[in-house]
Parts: sequence; structure tokens; C-alpha cells
Amino acid sequence: MMSDDVLVRMSGITKNYPGVAALRGVDFELRAGEVHCLVGENGAGKSTLMRILTGAEQPDQGVITIDGHESGHLRPAEAHRLGVSAIYQETDLVPELTVAQNMFLGHEPRNQFGVLDRAAMRREAARVLRELNVPVPVEARISELTAANAQLVQIAKALTRKTRVLIMDEPGAVLSDHELKTLFEIVRDLRARGLGIIYISHRLEELLRIGDRVTVMRDGRWVATSNVADTSVPEIIRAMVGRELTEQYHKTPAVRDEIALSVQGLTVRDHFTDISFDVRRGEIVGLAGLVGAGRSSLLACLFGVIPATSGTVILNGEPLRARSSVAAIERGIGLVPEDRRGTGLVLSRSVSENLMLPSLDRLSRGGALRQKALRDVAKKYIAELRVKTPSAAQPVQYLSGGNQQKVVLGKWLARGVSLLLLDEPTAGVDVGAKAEIYALINKLAAEGMSILMASSELPEVLGMSDRVLVMSEGRLTAELSREEATQEKIMSFAVPMSTRSAS
Repeated sequence: MMSDDVLVRMSGITKNYPGVAALRGVDFELRAGEVHCLVGENGAGKSTLMRILTGAEQPDQGVITIDGHESGHLRPAEAHRLGVSAIYQETDLVPELTVAQNMFLGHEPRNQFGVLDRAAMRREAARVLRELNVPVPVEARISELTAANAQLVQIAKALTRKTRVLIMDEPGAVLSDHELKTLFEIVRDLRARGLGIIYISHRLEELLRIGDRVTVMRDGRWVATSNVADTSVPEIIRAMVGRELTEQYHKTPAVRDEIALSVQGLTVRDHFTDISFDVRRGEIVGLAGLVGAGRSSLLACLFGVIPATSGTVILNGEPLRARSSVAAIERGIGLVPEDRRGTGLVLSRSVSENLMLPSLDRLSRGGALRQKALRDVAKKYIAELRVKTPSAAQPVQYLSGGNQQKVVLGKWLARGVSLLLLDEPTAGVDVGAKAEIYALINKLAAEGMSILMASSELPEVLGMSDRVLVMSEGRLTAELSREEATQEKIMSFAVPMSTRSAS
């Protein structure tokens, strides 16, 4: 139950970077026993505000008070000592270390002689995991865990430091609905213990399920704080973007009779079995299903990353035997992967270099890049996609999630692909950028591009798709027209067969 005890008070926080006002006099407050949701478009200042709270960044102006301790320039060690911990969508766990080793990394228990006490470490790690009802062996390596269990270990790790303030940045982004329910149970338990939790998510429906209060930021400023019970998703969106976002999907059917992609009996052992479907020119086909259903593996196989065990694929009337991504690109296929930062972009490289990566063979002469052509093409797509960047030379790691995703899409536009594979195309993207990406996808379909889109967000699947294919446990369980598809019907085919039989 939320109390009136204020754990954190941030007053007048201002932070400037060269040419950018990241925070402009922001006030924020967190109470004990509260889940306080923090929302805003990418670039609104949420991450900068949280980095200041953890001591990773120093404000130019303002005061931070944590549990009565006042500071103008908090340092990471001091923030830890005061009970501030943060967990992020991209975990900081070491894959080859065990769960227990990760949970106590940097503050390992030692005996009276200063020697690492492994037994005490395992015992205490097991106790914390047991209290959170996380069924993970302390001796398991992080590399052996699912993404969901690794996220839960992140929470357990934070609690080994006597945390009072827990920052959770997109904790549900990689979780299925069932796993999200487990996460929420843990969050409610932590709230009942009196922790103050700052919960950041672009999936606004999550906030209404877990939050007590919500604060909206826009352009580095505080906009509004309200009780979650007294607000709604449309009101939150309006505060975030400063405008109404009605008819977000703007779907205009553009399906043509010509079959662009025909998949028959496609199988990849241990991933999916006997998948058959067609995609027409100008058609957006949605791939729905629970985490682990085989959607990402299917896209990876079509893109040449995973070899097929059996089956045939016909693309634009010709057999497709893509044994590598290079071969797939040469046939006119592009993939926007779920992990855009890990596999969709070269973060240290510039916007223009990333836009041109699949097209370098077309922009070179005698082994040398034609620099003017490269600049001209990059300039065209930065303008066309409205990528917010100081220049084409800006490394993409400094762009917001939405702008990074535009760059990933842009590189396939520059290549001129005819089949676009989208895996979670708006994951970690704010609502304003989502609307722009949806408009771009619809525009590409209207121009004749064929699109196969896997998404865990059912409103996105329903809003964008001309047809919906549902996968469960590596098999295609349903094909639904746009008119037939509903969230309830999709979920009825997405759950495992044993669950359906039991119900």
C-alpha cells in the first residue's frame, strides 16, 4: 500500500548537452510502497532523469533528496549506498557466470579472513530467489536461462543490495503475457514490502495494470502527474505527444492478385514444422503467437540465417534457396530484426553508413565507394523517413529507439527490396514514432511491397494486417482474414494445444 513517506524528491533538475536541453527544471517524487510509472516519447528525458538518480550523470542544476539525504551531485557508489538500483531491458548479467555469482557481482560475501564465501553466496542467493518465487537454480549459468528468467534474476540481483528504490526500464519488453503476470506478482510483492518502484514502459496498457501514479514527460519537461486510476491510455498519449493520435494505423488495403511469396511445407528441425502460406504483392501478413511459437525462426529461415530442413519457397516466381543473408538480400529480401541494436545496426557507425550497408555493392566503383552517391542517398532517406539526427555523420547509437528503427527500415528502402520481414517492428518505440512507422509500412505496401510482420502486440497485428497467421509450438494453427481476426480468436489458436484441450 502506497504511503505518504517520500523516498525520492528530485527538484528543478536541469541537464544540458552540447546543443541539446535534455532536462528543463524537472520535478519528480517517489513514495514508499508505490509503483510510479514514468512515460514519454523517446527523447523526452526519462533516461537522463534516471541516470541522474543512479549517479551515472550529474545535473547542471537541481537537488536530489533520497530518504532524507540531500545531494546536488550524486555519485553511483552513493546512490547504491542509499538503496537505489536499476534494471534495464538489456541486462548487465555476465552470461558465463552462475546466477549466484551474478547476483553478488561486485559485493561478494567474504569470511572473517577476507576469503570469498561461496557457500554463503549460494545460500543467500537461493533465499532471495525463493522469496521472489523465482524457480531458477543458483548454479545455473545465465547463458542457460530464458530471457524472462534472466530478467527476474536482474530483479533478484538488485535486492541483494538492500534496495529501497528500484528503477525498472522496459522490464516487460521481452516477456510473454504469462511471464508478464509473474513479473507483476513480484512487483506487487516488492511494493507491499515498502519499496518505491519507478516503472518505465512504452506499452501503456502495462501501466494501468501495475501502476499507482504516472508522470508524463515531454521535450525534457515535466508535463503531468496523476493517479493511474484517474486516467486512461488516450489521455496519457495526448499528454506525451501534445496532440491526439486517432486512427493510429490508417490502414488502406493495397493487396494485389499476384503471389509474391509462396511457402510450402517449410520445416526447420527444433524450430517449426510444415509451414505453408502465401503472401501477395502489396499485402501485409501478420504473424501472431506466444513467445517461442517459432515466428522469429521462420523469418530467420526466409532471410537465410537458419537453413531449412525441408520444404520449398518460391519468391516472385523463382525458387528461393537462400543459404545466407547475402543471398537473400540479392533476391530482394530485407529483415528488420527484433534486436535492432544487436543485429540490425552497427551502433558505432554513422547514420549514412548504416543506411547504405546492404547497398555498398551498388555504391562502389572499382572497389572504392562513390562518396557523393552515398551522401546523396543517405540525405534522401533521412529526409524521407524524417530521421531526427544532427547530421548523417551521427553514430546511430546516439539516436532514439524510434529513429534507430527508421534507419533499419531505411536501409532496405535504399536497397529496393520486394519482400520485407518485420520482427517486432515497434518494440521499444514510443507512440509518436510508432504512428510514423505504421504510416511508412502502409505506404510501402501501397507501392507493391510484400510484408510479413511478426508482432507480440495484438492491437498492432489487428490494426496493420490484411491477414493474420497464428503459430503455436512451431506449427501454423490458423489463418484469419482481417474481418475474422480478433484478440480472443488469435489467442485461442496461439495457446498450446494441451492448454486448449484442458479448457
